[in-house]
Amino acid sequence: MEILMGIFVFMYLLGLLSFCLNRKHMLLMLLSLEFVVVSLFLGLYIYLSVYSWEFYFLMIYLTVSVCEGALGLSILVLLMRTYGNDYMESFNLLW
Repeated sequence: MEILMGIFVFMYLLGLLSFCLNRKHMLLMLLSLEFVVVSLFLGLYIYLSVYSWEFYFLMIYLTVSVCEGALGLSILVLLMRTYGNDYMESFNLLW
């Protein structure tokens, strides 16, 4: 179990680092955010299996994470149609 917890912590920190470093492209930010969601899913699975609890919460978590991913992709498509690219620096929020 300690190895799995180490993998979870490594994945989570790597996803956060990737999210912070790839702040120029919206698509890369969404991909790293999904990586963080998957690592949190692994952490929840480990936590629930250690204490022998039910796994119904994982289905709810996966449902919410799929909705979050669909919302992120729809925002990306909207930005691509409006601005023509996914560079975060070209978005003018003052207009």
